Amino acid sequence: MKYYISLLILILLASSCRYNDLKNSQKIITSSGLAYYVKNLGSDEFMGRKPFTPGEKITVDFLAAELKKTGFEPAFNGSYFQPVPMVEIKSEVTGPVNIKTGKNLFSLSAPDDIAITSPRLSDGVKINESQMVFAGFGIVAPEYSRNDYNGLDVKGKTVVVLINDPGLYTGDTTFFKGREMTYYGRWTYKFEEAARQGAEGILIIHETEGAGYQYSIPRKSSITPRLYMQTADSNKTMCSFSGWLSAGSSDSLFKSLGYNVQELRTAACKKDFRGFYLKSKLSLSIRNKLYFNTSTNVAGILRGSSRADECIVYSAHWDHFGIGEKENGDSIYNGAVDNGTSMAWAFEIGKAFKTLKKKPLRSVVLLFPTAEEQGLLGSQYYTDHPPLPLNKTVACFNNDLMLPIGRMKDVMITGWGQSDLDDMIAEAAAEQDRYIIKDPNSQTGMYFRSDHFSFAKKGVPSAFAKGNVESREHGSEWAAKMEQDYINNRYHKPADNYEPDKWDLNGIAEDAKLAFTVGYRLANSDFFPAWKQGSEFKNVRR
Repeated sequence: MKYYISLLILILLASSCRYNDLKNSQKIITSSGLAYYVKNLGSDEFMGRKPFTPGEKITVDFLAAELKKTGFEPAFNGSYFQPVPMVEIKSEVTGPVNIKTGKNLFSLSAPDDIAITSPRLSDGVKINESQMVFAGFGIVAPEYSRNDYNGLDVKGKTVVVLINDPGLYTGDTTFFKGREMTYYGRWTYKFEEAARQGAEGILIIHETEGAGYQYSIPRKSSITPRLYMQTADSNKTMCSFSGWLSAGSSDSLFKSLGYNVQELRTAACKKDFRGFYLKSKLSLSIRNKLYFNTSTNVAGILRGSSRADECIVYSAHWDHFGIGEKENGDSIYNGAVDNGTSMAWAFEIGKAFKTLKKKPLRSVVLLFPTAEEQGLLGSQYYTDHPPLPLNKTVACFNNDLMLPIGRMKDVMITGWGQSDLDDMIAEAAAEQDRYIIKDPNSQTGMYFRSDHFSFAKKGVPSAFAKGNVESREHGSEWAAKMEQDYINNRYHKPADNYEPDKWDLNGIAEDAKLAFTVGYRLANSDFFPAWKQGSEFKNVRR
């Protein structure tokens, strides 16, 4: 009996020590600590942190120095740096995009009517009378018994598809996820699927609600140099060209073919929809300018004590848009919020782990990927070449664009319902007297638009959670107003600056404590979170 009593006392003491250790390390995370990182990373000295510029070297050197100061070892075979070979491509459509519809010729002007780029690592692409095919939403989803390419041969042809997925327009949560976008609705998926089907090119019909932004966004993107991965096959597995049709040009084109876009969208939402060949052929010419270079992921690791080959990853991209077009006399796109606040969030979490008296069982990785703004390229490269195996990567916690507007009552989980991480976050939120809320704008597909998604695609449960909806001091309407003000006036603009007199970083500090708490519990267990039923990533985990 004495043995069991002694054992129980030891267990209770160990539990108590762990609890006190956690609480003491939570106190390391402060708003002043966050401010140090944002003040530096969001300053003019960093020149807007654009890949392939002098600002990149200043940024990655700073991150490596801070990782070393925090006590994290180099993550990549003795180095904090992981080279990411990329190519910058500037695509120019030369002349009009011509579409033959019977005896008529329909001409579109790029980029106003049609926004097109080519990912091919070649000087140009020329398409001559490519057969056009309407393939609904461009989705192949066995779990929903959906195959928009069924019965179609699109090899060497141009596919035209709708944005988003059927659930947005039907609201039917049993067929996809209702208004919440699945990955099948994301434009990147549609480009990938068209390439898998062998299509020569793909065009998405733009629609603001389904895309989550106006046509001006893909229009501007098509005339701006873009970064792609360097691949052995020169991106030949990708479509020769991809892009968007504006709503107006789509309406005119389909009207000339005897169709109505809205009626086609309604038909494509039905479970028995089948795609069809269009009586039209497309011709275009694209000239590419290529610039090959290498950017850098930065990462450090705190080795675990007994399960060191397993890890929890905290990620926040370092890149922004450098020095560009002047607005109100300022040309440096500092990205203090996007993504200076999130990098600060990750560093404060790292400091908390390092100050634990008892080392965690599992390893902890702080990852700062490059080229998130160019399509999650750095995190994609990391997951293709991880320093620790992905099947031993327990979870990824990522953040992006954390607003410095004070403490929040909510914890907004973008991608709620994906994995067991939701339940762990909810438990930690309750300890902070906070409640969980789904992303109120889930139809925009934000879960698929930041670096955690590169991990999710490889089967690693990944979380994107932060306070965002209800301010403790000012309420929900005020918080929404602050978010909209940032989106309208500072997002991806030179005005995204560090403003110490206006900022309140206490909410981000609370978010960091929450993410640290969840990660701490995972780091001191043998538990592997799982994907939930209905997640498109459930069967990917190896």
